[in-house]
Amino acid sequence: METESVKLLAAGLCMAIGSIGSALAEGFVAGKAMESMARNPKIADKLFTNMVVAIALCESTAIYSLVIALIILFAF
Repeated sequence: METESVKLLAAGLCMAIGSIGSALAEGFVAGKAMESMARNPKIADKLFTNMVVAIALCESTAIYSLVIALIILFAF
């Protein structure tokens, strides 16, 4: 294989694995938060804020994957 095709394959796999993990984590966090809000509506405001922060942390994994994919593509 050529070097360019290996770089493209590695960057694609990096984004695929990182994005799938991030999406699963975000769905899990949102689902559990909605379940908790349904059980105890009085703390929904506090729970929603914590949920948004947790989803942002999960999303950072996908951003790290993007950075690594860009490094693979353009630095090597």
